[in-house]
Amino acid sequence: MDTIHLIGYIGALVIGLVLGLLGGGGSILTVPLMVYLLGFSPVVATAYSLFVVGSSSLIGTVQKYRKGVVDIKTGLAFCFPSFMAVYLSRRYLLPHMPDELLHLNDFVLTKDMAIMVFFALIMILASVSMIRNTKKEVQELSKEKQPYYMTFIQGLIIGVVTGIIGAGGGFLYVPALVLWAKLPMKKAVGTSLVIVTINSLIGFTGDMQTLEIDWKFLLTFSAITVIGIIFGDIVSHKISNKSLKRGFGWMILVMSIYILSKEIFQY
Repeated sequence: MDTIHLIGYIGALVIGLVLGLLGGGGSILTVPLMVYLLGFSPVVATAYSLFVVGSSSLIGTVQKYRKGVVDIKTGLAFCFPSFMAVYLSRRYLLPHMPDELLHLNDFVLTKDMAIMVFFALIMILASVSMIRNTKKEVQELSKEKQPYYMTFIQGLIIGVVTGIIGAGGGFLYVPALVLWAKLPMKKAVGTSLVIVTINSLIGFTGDMQTLEIDWKFLLTFSAITVIGIIFGDIVSHKISNKSLKRGFGWMILVMSIYILSKEIFQY
């Protein structure tokens, strides 16, 4: 095993630990790890991330289901528009995007750069949701149930975002589940994992038709992530989840700023 792969597997363990400790969010580290440490292109990294996210979310779904905080029926109903959008994004949108999107004097906006900048912006949104205590705000918004066509549109938009960045988008699904399905916060969090699992794995099947997959690496990486999740879940009861989540949010914010500066000012 070479040093690069060893670093990658250590990173997989860290991602799993964060997922186990926080119950989500850690998978957003997968793409930066694969791009900047392992040298994968953003398209391949986001594809591999979808598989890792889907596998880890499946474990999380089982854990939450055993605790009685997963509404399978609602999750399946909600994920219909989003998994279509994820699959179509991976199968058709990304493969047909030109390698160079914009020329402005000496500046060239490439597809890879655009993906990473967009990913960084989503990371900023995710970090804000972790740093702020949004539970009370979402509960206040949930008094009026929104019409399903709005939920359908939300699902399509979140699905496209998920497809482009290769992350689960759980922090986007939870408020939508509270608004539309009137689910309690804990059940919305658990149910979002059902959607993330289905979206990610179906989205990855789109990549299987356009990319050459290194199954040995990907399965090993995913297995180590799952080991980290199990261990993180065991020790999570001994650590303040709120403080940990806020600290992780700040770390994600710093990483997003790093990605933006690296991509935008590389010329």
